[in-house]
This record gives sequence, C-alpha cells and structure tokens, in this order.
Amino acid sequence: MTRRFEDGFAGRVAVVTGGGDGIGAALVRRLTAEGCDVATCDVVESKVQATAEACAAAGHAGTVLHRAVDIREEAALVAFREAVAAWRPHVNLLCNIAGIGGGGSFVAGPREEWERTFETSWLGVYYSTRAFLPLLLRADAGQVVNMSSVKAFWASRGPGRPHSAYSTAKAAIKGFTESLITDFATHAPHLRAAVVFPGHVGTSITLNTLRLHRGATLDAATERDVAQQAEAFRESAPLTPDDAARIVLDGVRRGEWRILVGEDAAALDRRVRADPTSIYDEDFEGIVVEAVR
Repeated sequence: MTRRFEDGFAGRVAVVTGGGDGIGAALVRRLTAEGCDVATCDVVESKVQATAEACAAAGHAGTVLHRAVDIREEAALVAFREAVAAWRPHVNLLCNIAGIGGGGSFVAGPREEWERTFETSWLGVYYSTRAFLPLLLRADAGQVVNMSSVKAFWASRGPGRPHSAYSTAKAAIKGFTESLITDFATHAPHLRAAVVFPGHVGTSITLNTLRLHRGATLDAATERDVAQQAEAFRESAPLTPDDAARIVLDGVRRGEWRILVGEDAAALDRRVRADPTSIYDEDFEGIVVEAVR
C-alpha cells in the first residue's frame, strides 16, 4: 500500500471519535503533539473537554475542536461534521475509535443491551464514515482508520463465555474496512483504509460499558465493584492506551492496512490462521495464552 503519512501528521487535520479516554484520547494527544489539528467527540462532554484541555496545557502545536456526540445518532454525527467543516476545509485522517462492550449472549441476554452495543460499536463507525467522507474527498490525501478487535477473528471469551454483540460489530468493521480498500482505489484513489486489531490494552471499557448500559440505575456498590475490576483490567494489560496509539500511528505512517496491536493480538492472529477450524475448541484459549508467553 502506498504510504500517505510517512512524514508524520504536522499540518494535517484529523477526526477522532471516542476522544474522551482510552486509545481515542491517546491518539488526540499524540496527533496534536505532532502539530495535527484534531476534531474529537465523546458521548460524555466533560471527558472530551478534559482531553482538549490536557493538549492545550501541554503546549501541543495542534489545536482541538471537541463536541459531545452520541455516535448511534447519524444526525448527531452530521452536525459534528458541519462543525468540523466550518472549522477546517477538509479532513486527512478519520479515526473511528469509539465503542462499547456488552451484549454477550444473543440467546440469554437482553435485546436492548445487545442492540445498544452493536449500534455504538458498528453503526457509529458506519455513520461517522458516511458523514466525513465529503471532507475526506476534499483532502489531497486521506485515510480512514477503523478500530476493530481480535474478537473479529475469534468471537468468544472462551468456553461458556459468549461475546456476541461486540464480536459481531467488530467483524462488521473488519469487513467494511477491507471492502473500502478496493472501493477507494477505484473511486477515490487518494484515500486509504486501515483496520486495527487490539489485544489487551489497559482502557476503561469495562466501566464505560456498564455506565452506558445501566445509566442512573448503577448503584454505588456496583460501580465500586466494577471500578475495581476495571482497574485490575488496566493494571494487568501489557499495553497502555498511549502504547496502542503509537502502534496505530506508526502503522499508518508505514502505509499498513492491517494493524495488530500487542503481541497477544499477533499470537492469536497466527494461531487462528494456522488452524481456523479449532478456534472454538475447549483448549484453544489455553494454547493461545501459552503462545503469547
């Protein structure tokens, strides 16, 4: 694939969804530090505002436009696009990072949770790409970077632990991004597409997911318990969000269309490719853990 950002991101314009924390916030910080202007959104306004303030306080050369956006609502993303168009004439880099977990079981879980997970994690990517395509087309060179997951090629947490809504959404993102490669080459050759497959990265997705699904019904004891679990998830992760953002942007610089984040992601990818018919056997997860070690 032809490289478009081998010289970095200074003087470019980026859009990052999910910029309130995690990998999205880390991407905003890294891009603005390089001199890239970034428009970013999050469903929680105070979080995305904090990201913008951190970039300004650090003296980053790039500026930040931030908005509160529910990416399940296409009209909200179109309104965000109009705000970006009034701010900058084009977009060079669209990073669709926002997403949530939940909706583990299609059979036994609540339909509302399944659909909220799917809509946020998949439709948010689709609506965002639709909304910002006109601004990407105006650029001299552009890239769409979509956040999938290793769950796109291993749709489980292991035996007896379904992961259906999130895995379905991430598989849709994988297929969509791969389809854009030929579509862009045919109809918009100055654009490229890349799909990202993170393994275990120390984000707050567990706590964010529960808050979005449960909202005001989340009692203090439950939030405290989940916060402890989320902290354990972050502390046990081999990569920080900043590590992941660095890997993603390095992959974009190199012109990669398929970006694996973490040795665990790479090991799982190798194992699935080596013997795809065995990946839902009971001992598969243990074999992958040993492969990472």
